[in-house]
Amino acid sequence: MTLTSFGPANRIQRSAETHPLTWRLRDDGEAVWLDEYQAKNGYAAARKAFADMSQDDIVQTVKDAGLKGRGGAGFPTGVKWGLMPKDESINIRYLLCNADEMEPNTWKDRMLMEQLPHLLIEGMLISARALKTYRGYIFLRGEYTTAAKHLNRAVEEAKAAGLLGKNILGSGFDFELFVHTGAGRYICGEETALINSLEGRRANPRSKPPFPAAVGVWGKPTCVNNVETLCNVPAIIADGVDWYKSLAREGSEDMGTKLMGFSGKVKNPGLWELPFGVTGRELFEDYAGGMRDGFKLKAWQPGGAGTGFLLPEHLDAQMYAGGIAKVGTRMGTGLAMAVDDSVNMVSLLRNMEQFFARESCGFCTPCRDGLPWSVKLLMAIEQGKGQPGDIETLLGLVGFLGPGKTFCAHAPGAVEPLGSAIKYFRPEFEAGIAPASAAVPPLARPIVIGA
Repeated sequence: MTLTSFGPANRIQRSAETHPLTWRLRDDGEAVWLDEYQAKNGYAAARKAFADMSQDDIVQTVKDAGLKGRGGAGFPTGVKWGLMPKDESINIRYLLCNADEMEPNTWKDRMLMEQLPHLLIEGMLISARALKTYRGYIFLRGEYTTAAKHLNRAVEEAKAAGLLGKNILGSGFDFELFVHTGAGRYICGEETALINSLEGRRANPRSKPPFPAAVGVWGKPTCVNNVETLCNVPAIIADGVDWYKSLAREGSEDMGTKLMGFSGKVKNPGLWELPFGVTGRELFEDYAGGMRDGFKLKAWQPGGAGTGFLLPEHLDAQMYAGGIAKVGTRMGTGLAMAVDDSVNMVSLLRNMEQFFARESCGFCTPCRDGLPWSVKLLMAIEQGKGQPGDIETLLGLVGFLGPGKTFCAHAPGAVEPLGSAIKYFRPEFEAGIAPASAAVPPLARPIVIGA
């Protein structure tokens, strides 16, 4: 996977001043190994953090920069770090990198790990110093075999250079880092399910509280951050808070840059590092090049399969959490998908809900039973055998599986695209309802919210 960078007229010149995540990328798409990474100012931020900053200074700098999680939830990173215990007697702490990246239509972390493995390691090293964690794990999606190979090589290079292991940079600080490949479960993107899987348990989310910062891996304080989140840390430490905040567009409440992309039947599908606050239209037209000849944009998702569908008129929304919220959904991972006018929304949703139903851990009843129920209804509608009341039942499931109704956020993310698809494309669902004369008893009574 290579990162493409084309602007409205000319090729973008990536630089350290404007593209903190991607300026070191090679044009040939090959990995940047230690010697080249250090020649491009790699590990300078780590040396600064170890020599000139206290642990509290690092945490405060990240907090002041306004860095938020890049995995989809968008929780402030510095605040999350601040939840780790201050008690110096707790000498066993863990830092986990969530590199599971099982969200359909999302591949940004893969690019960073395959092409810039030392950027992630440097980000984790600085973060470990700030959090006083002595051991770290990169929990990697098992299918990412190239990323695993590159990360393991980079870890060995860093060890040989004295950047991992004992007495790092002569500071007396020890940090071991391991690459752990998962068995392939979407639910491991949830941080406590990831922790259970790392411990060798079934990948079920845990009850919170206690939060991982208090009771995490093997009962010890643990911080879990996404790949892209950790890769932002070196630039913040090296170049400062004001510079980092200045990268975002005016009007954006999120700071810095974001890896954004567009897939589907667009002319130039790809991945770009862009400032928060660019519009969806810029991303779609100037970078992705618009739709291929012969296709029209019907709908789009702004950030992965777990975000709601939007219409072409929503493209003027700014790409940051609050900007996308204004048009009724979430920023998610920031990798958008274009749905063209040849796609039947019922078939698309049936395919998506089958994925989410299969990936449910089965722990809580609404998710375990509700998602397969939605699949059955969508299959019937897709085949023209839907019954009167089926659409109302689907909308009822959207409500009952929404935020705060299930044990974790899996089901709310699964039904968000379903609810939005019915909202904007209800006639396509109604077309699959059988005539009353051909009707048979419905699968179940329609769910009526509040009844």
